[in-house]
Amino acid sequence: MPYTNVVFNGAYWKSFTHRPRYTHDDIPDLTGKVAIVTGANSGLGYATTVALAAKGAHVFLACRAMGKALEAIEKAKAEIKTKYPQFKGEPNFDFLALDLNDMKKCQHAAQEFLKRGLPLHILVNNGGIMTSPYALSADGIEQQFAVNHMGHFVFTMALLDRIKESQPARIVMLSSIGHEMTVKGGIDFETLNEKHPSNPPTRYGRSKLANLLFGKALARRLVNEQIYVNMPHPGFVYTDLARNNKESMGGVAAGVYDLAGKMCAAKPEIGCLNQVFCATSPEIEEKNLRGRYFVPVGIECRHHALDEELQEKLWEFSEKLVREKLKGSAVEPAREP
Repeated sequence: MPYTNVVFNGAYWKSFTHRPRYTHDDIPDLTGKVAIVTGANSGLGYATTVALAAKGAHVFLACRAMGKALEAIEKAKAEIKTKYPQFKGEPNFDFLALDLNDMKKCQHAAQEFLKRGLPLHILVNNGGIMTSPYALSADGIEQQFAVNHMGHFVFTMALLDRIKESQPARIVMLSSIGHEMTVKGGIDFETLNEKHPSNPPTRYGRSKLANLLFGKALARRLVNEQIYVNMPHPGFVYTDLARNNKESMGGVAAGVYDLAGKMCAAKPEIGCLNQVFCATSPEIEEKNLRGRYFVPVGIECRHHALDEELQEKLWEFSEKLVREKLKGSAVEPAREP
């Protein structure tokens, strides 16, 4: 049954009435740290960018549209000046062109970052789409799976050597409670690109399950490194991620979601705290927390990605797609020790 792992988790429900166990004040000094946040020009990605930069990190906004990213940078600078008066100097931002809908462009984005010669201490794979109408990516892959999983798979693996050189480091794979509502069997590899029998919510769930499976498999491969891979669910947050609901789910369902969002959902600056916890909390290294699924904020929860066979099947499937679509690619996925 979907969502049972959360429904019966008392600690999760207490998070609605208790002060978050990790707040912006708990973020340590990040001076000298370099971070990349995908999908950083709005919503959770923007809020995460502000949170990291306000503590001294050099943050790259990895986004598709330069104009929107540059607007977000100016907005973030003004916000930090207003909300974080203790911050001295100028926040350090850069734009990195990244189109998660196209694997070649994801690889190119990683290469462009590597040319800068900078370390990479924090990678927050936040960007994504939700319940969008059926479509195929530039590579002919079902779009939600392509954007939410494959784009990040290519981008992350192309950056992994630099992350290893920069350790201790963090990789945050944003997932969702939606991973519990997916197609039969979790991921239907043979029919993934077909419109039926999946629908927009189950295609979203499939992509978010892939985030968890990839995160678990990557964490296992990095067990001997000081690289901490974790997968947070942000909670119910009101952002423009649901902009496709009306087209894909109908006006009534979209209206109910929108009303609930306005009445009950957290704002992005609160909703980002779970991924900021994974990206910055000293507790992650102190307790050697790897491959964990967290609900807000920093509460470990059971999930549906425990099947190592399915994790490896997804890894092999993703590698195969990389070989097919990026012939002669320099992307070399990590091997299990």
